[in-house]
Amino acid sequence: MRWVRWLVLGVISAAAFTTVPVGPASADPVEDIPSGLASFYHQQLHWKSCNDTTLDRAGAQCAGVVVPLDYNRPDARTLTVAISRIPATDPARRRGIMLSNPGGPGGPGLGMMADLRDRFTPDVRARYDLIGMDPRGIGRSDRMNCVLPLPTMLFSAGFDAFGYARDASLAAAFAASCLAPDPEKARFITTRNTARDMDVIRGALGEPKINYFGDSYGTYLGAVYTQMFPRHSDRIVLDSALDPDRYWLGAYQDMGPINEAALDDWAIWAAKRDADYHFGRTAPQVRAFVEDMIRRAAAHPVVGSGYLIDEHTVPMMLLSLLSNPRKNPDLAAVVRTISDGVSGLPIDMEQLKAKISGPVPLEAAGMAAVQCGDKAAPRDLGWYQRNIDSVRATQPVFGAFANNITACAFWPDPIEPPTVVRNSTPALILQATRDTRTAYQEGVALHHDLTASRMVTLADTRVHGVLHSDLSRCVNDIVDAYLRDGTLPGADRTCERDPQYRFDY
Repeated sequence: MRWVRWLVLGVISAAAFTTVPVGPASADPVEDIPSGLASFYHQQLHWKSCNDTTLDRAGAQCAGVVVPLDYNRPDARTLTVAISRIPATDPARRRGIMLSNPGGPGGPGLGMMADLRDRFTPDVRARYDLIGMDPRGIGRSDRMNCVLPLPTMLFSAGFDAFGYARDASLAAAFAASCLAPDPEKARFITTRNTARDMDVIRGALGEPKINYFGDSYGTYLGAVYTQMFPRHSDRIVLDSALDPDRYWLGAYQDMGPINEAALDDWAIWAAKRDADYHFGRTAPQVRAFVEDMIRRAAAHPVVGSGYLIDEHTVPMMLLSLLSNPRKNPDLAAVVRTISDGVSGLPIDMEQLKAKISGPVPLEAAGMAAVQCGDKAAPRDLGWYQRNIDSVRATQPVFGAFANNITACAFWPDPIEPPTVVRNSTPALILQATRDTRTAYQEGVALHHDLTASRMVTLADTRVHGVLHSDLSRCVNDIVDAYLRDGTLPGADRTCERDPQYRFDY
């Protein structure tokens, strides 16, 4: 704890000598180019190789789009946002551009469309230039850097007041370490500014409107764009949606109960394979094994390859693999590795890291800047502790994460209020009933806020990210019709997963 205390004092002292000019929030630009921004909207882009194997193989080219750091002061400091473009396969049928965001926040999206294009039909790929983007402050877009290089800003608070105090100290240190290097920049890495960047990209590409596909946090970004730029919003697909009114703090709290249910679901699967994994012959025995393993991790933490296995990190490792039942074997392997490690047996830490890393690794610095810059967090440290204590009995594994303190409790107040999303922009919302990252009711809430939207429910499926080539033909056909012809379903729909999408119970 002593090193954390000294780090907090050091980085806060460094930050104290730099002030951040903050002006009043400007009105939302809707139709015409706002005053002072014409040079940004009309800039000439210079396309070149992306120097990325996946993007280069997909035929993509990359460019940098210059945007104001602060849209209230367009003549002051700028950032460069990196974008990629995979051209429409049939110029004769091309109808525009489709921007995208993979989620997070903190997820680089430059290569998203190279992966996502295989989920689209040839008819859709023929019609759109697919645009990937690293949002401001992330990836190649003037990436945020923190003095304290944590792999994540999210931890579980552990079992007692001492564990919570550790996380509160670490959160304070992390916030200070992110603000100290460039406090002005850190304050302007926000969702509203990323939405403004998207509109500049639209202008620089010479398009009257954007089409958009967003996953997870990307649904919030997309919803914010429709609120700020409704006349420039065309066909909008929001997969695994967040409730804008519960972003971000409420969304984490919603993750507690749905991941406890997902762990029970996985425990049923693992119990049927006790001969392979030896966690228990019944689901309650498997859950008891996992909960005991976390306590053993608290007593005997393991450090290696820059990773720490303890009561603060193990729940996050489990959560990372509960988002899809096809990851059940990987989760079993991770549980076995952790259990062996905290029992004193040698383990392969690099292999563990590989299994728990997502396809789009989130940048902790970018996540902190966006979330903390979007919406203020409670400053009362006791508020978090009370919430954690109130759910320990019903959420023994994930409650201490879902209600834990983060760097946002120590971040400066946002430069402008969060966006209230209430509009009639047409959109297609995709939501699985047992999503472990964005609770089903959050998609329902966004559907209510976007009054002209249609919602497609994927029934009885524990999955985050509904659009997959082999998950539900029903879902894919609806998305295809909308992106191809602009046709939304006449009413909300419920789809089933395809028979071939199996995870044997």
